[in-house]
Amino acid sequence: MNTETVIEQTRRWIAEVVIGLNLCPFARRVFDGALIRYTVSEATTAEQLREALALELRALADAPSEQVETAFLIHPYALADFLDYNDFTVEANDMLAEMGLEGVIQIATFHPRYQFAGTKLGDVENYTNRSPFPMLHLLREASVSAVNDDSGKLDDIPRRNVETLRRMGLAQVKALLARVTS
Repeated sequence: MNTETVIEQTRRWIAEVVIGLNLCPFARRVFDGALIRYTVSEATTAEQLREALALELRALADAPSEQVETAFLIHPYALADFLDYNDFTVEANDMLAEMGLEGVIQIATFHPRYQFAGTKLGDVENYTNRSPFPMLHLLREASVSAVNDDSGKLDDIPRRNVETLRRMGLAQVKALLARVTS
């Protein structure tokens, strides 16, 4: 699969799933404003992905937020197994601290087989974090705070997202994901 296809499917997923279902109330502004950087990594190993993540974290931290407010590091060839991916996210957050970026950037996690603890693989709530490819979403913490000064509203987003998907039903959610990746 080529880079352009990966980015296009990711953009459609953001437009139709994340924004279309209002799973992230902050996404529309950065999406419509072309403030998202999409990087497709050719990494096939966790070590290669660590290197790519370090570069992306530094690039986002160094870029003016007026040009790049958030970034997706999409890695279709590395960490296809969700448990390996989940283990890697611990390392990714450790990397934030090691690079002095804790409190500056946060990492949101998305994967085609995302599964929350205590759920079954097919449970609809897992689809709140299911994406066309394994990816790490790098967000500036200042940007998140600037668009929402009410932490209670932030805390309510996951519950509201699960309710949205439950109302839709698993079949309709799967159909939507299949449409954006075709």
